[in-house]
Amino acid sequence: MKRVLSGIQPSGKLTLGNYIGAIKNFVALQHTHDCYFMAVDMHAITVPQEPEALKEQSESVIALYIAAGIDPAKATIFLQSHVHQHAELGWLLTTLTYMGELERMTQFKDKSTGKESVGAGLFTYPSLMAADILLYNADLVPVGDDQKQHLELTRDLAQRFNQRYGDTFTLPEPYMPKVGARIMSLDDASKKMSKSSPNQGSFITLLDPPDVVRKKISRAVTDSGREVKYDPQHKPEVSNLLSIYAQCSDLTIAEIELMYDGQGYGPFKKELAERVVAVLEPLQQRYHEIRESGEIYNILRQGAGRAIEQAEKTLRVTKEKMGFLVL
Repeated sequence: MKRVLSGIQPSGKLTLGNYIGAIKNFVALQHTHDCYFMAVDMHAITVPQEPEALKEQSESVIALYIAAGIDPAKATIFLQSHVHQHAELGWLLTTLTYMGELERMTQFKDKSTGKESVGAGLFTYPSLMAADILLYNADLVPVGDDQKQHLELTRDLAQRFNQRYGDTFTLPEPYMPKVGARIMSLDDASKKMSKSSPNQGSFITLLDPPDVVRKKISRAVTDSGREVKYDPQHKPEVSNLLSIYAQCSDLTIAEIELMYDGQGYGPFKKELAERVVAVLEPLQQRYHEIRESGEIYNILRQGAGRAIEQAEKTLRVTKEKMGFLVL
């Protein structure tokens, strides 16, 4: 089986966009691939985090993974910080990364713009991400558009290492689903749905109560006119809502368009809210059961054990090829 690796930062509450764009795909991939899914808490600290909030969100992300349907018996679930090999390979790859490559990263530019000082960790973030992927010789990496540049750098670093020291790392390929890969903000479809947005109405969190979900969708921005039609160029707001509807039902976008032909936005948004609630309610129930049971810690211990076993093999070979004296 091909190997898949991906992770989500435990900084802020996970959104419906995280579920549709990432977690839902993780659940499907675990049945056909050898999967490693982590909460990337070491990446989270590239910007300041409150310690207690980081602990809470790290546990929350893992619980949401499981509540959404990722099975610890089928996929390896772990925290990045529990596998120290990530940090060690991250440093080794940093020494092979050029300043110009890191300076070109658009995410670094976006996060550093307007700030008086920026931590070095934010700058070298892509090298650590490369280590995350290459440690497990992942074949496929589910990524959004905002991470494609980092994956390209990962491939460059893998090729650079292989050329210099001999074949060691697998060159990973991006995995991007055709529909729903990028869910946009409810108040501006030109922006990705983000948990860091100051407008709470622009995103739906996976733990939002049903009434909150209904209110946010009822207030979601729509385009002029009344036609429920998928047209990202001319009707981006409605197209975004249609993508959400399709991902939260067993219907195609064409079928949804036909259902609401001539009805306008009101009935469409009302039913969309119910579709989203129907997805989130069982997930939330399972989430609370997991948090109360304390089973997360056993799952994390087992996941870390499996991840460390694979990561240490890769790290040992890497160090030997670079000339380190390995005991």
